[in-house]
Amino acid sequence: MESVMHLLSVNIGSEQPIQNGKKSGKTGIFKTPTPAPVAITRAGLAGDHVSDIESHGGVDQAVYVYTAPDYAWWSQTLGRDLAPGTFGENLTLSDLESAAIRIGDWLKIGAVVLQVTAPRIPCVTLAARMGDPTFVKRFTQAERPGLYCRVIEEGTIRAGEAVIFERYSGETVTALEMFRLFYNGDATEAEIRRVLAAPIAIRARRDNKERLKFHARG
Repeated sequence: MESVMHLLSVNIGSEQPIQNGKKSGKTGIFKTPTPAPVAITRAGLAGDHVSDIESHGGVDQAVYVYTAPDYAWWSQTLGRDLAPGTFGENLTLSDLESAAIRIGDWLKIGAVVLQVTAPRIPCVTLAARMGDPTFVKRFTQAERPGLYCRVIEEGTIRAGEAVIFERYSGETVTALEMFRLFYNGDATEAEIRRVLAAPIAIRARRDNKERLKFHARG
């Protein structure tokens, strides 16, 4: 299946101080839209900073995507407008709801090709960014995680361009299934193996292989 949507915003951020976030006290989560063309390499967007390299960034989580329907839901829930980049995403897309996207699905923007690798797992930095110490729980319960992507083909993009969405044809799971599995302490071996069969991010693959070792010991 192929469909066309639009790149509403390209968002980049410099390193800034933050209170009540990770121990470093610094973050790249404060991202703002730019109208200028931005180069995307396998490491991510040119000019964009990632402070928490333990949890974010790297070749399998190089680009974070959030979507207009998810933003609309949050705006209604929170009772205020939210600007693109509020959730720390690099790309804001029209039309898609992130939970239904499958791991391995493709996003093509001009010459750039991205592949979905993982849902976002919220942390205290997001809560600090939103000014709400309960926001990790709220984000988890909302099940609108956004999508991490690896860069398959590099290039330059800018806001307003068309985005071609294509389904992955191999064995996989939805972003929501993978998101729920992260929090499921009673996940079965079959459920874990199903996620491992998908083209998931390196961090998720490492963590789920450790979960399989636990099952083997049991």
